[in-house]
Amino acid sequence: MRMLHTMLRVGDLERSLRFYTEVLGMRLLRRKDYPEGKFTLAFAGYGEEADTAVLELTYNWGVEKYELGNAYGHIAVAVDDAYKACEEVKRRGGKVTREAGPMKHGTTVIAFIEDPDGYKIELIERS
Repeated sequence: MRMLHTMLRVGDLERSLRFYTEVLGMRLLRRKDYPEGKFTLAFAGYGEEADTAVLELTYNWGVEKYELGNAYGHIAVAVDDAYKACEEVKRRGGKVTREAGPMKHGTTVIAFIEDPDGYKIELIERS
């Protein structure tokens, strides 16, 4: 078994695709409209679906906002340098909610950013 994807419901698919491709550097792997069900699925990631886990962005036509709830945590993305990654995210128009630095009670360097729908993304510096 292996992890295939994580699905996030988004309120504006184009805005979310711009964030994940232009700010985080993922590639749009595939996209399909389902007119009968009134939704669109878009898959984005850093590698091919056959090799890596990806994000499934689900846009339900006409739904512009979701309540995130209190069970959702975050998506984690490995980066070479969390400090530089934060600067690049800001340069590309992204929102940094916790600047890079050592995690509380540890030494791993992390940062947090937020996507346009409010989903948290942790940047973890590779050691």
